[in-house]
Amino acid sequence: MTKSELENELLFQIKAAGLPEPEREYKAIPNRRFRFDMAYIPEKLLIEVQGGTWAGKPSHASGSGIRRDCEKNNLAILNGYKVLHFTSDMIHSGEALKTIEEVLG
Repeated sequence: MTKSELENELLFQIKAAGLPEPEREYKAIPNRRFRFDMAYIPEKLLIEVQGGTWAGKPSHASGSGIRRDCEKNNLAILNGYKVLHFTSDMIHSGEALKTIEEVLG
């Protein structure tokens, strides 16, 4: 399952649960090209879907990819955001949706 398919599955779950639809591909960090998969703007909540984590070759497993992800997450936190990361199994099991519901209240 591709990352975009996982994002669509999570979005389907969010809508089915009656939660507001998040903004997609949100650019949260001023003057940076980083985009986050989903965002709830007033709540300052960013969501990242980690595709390929069980496929043996995660897209961000290189040293430079891990460094870029660390920088992206640290900048988000420094700008007042909460960042949630979900793997495919967390989305399939409903754990991701449950966590989002808890944060949104």
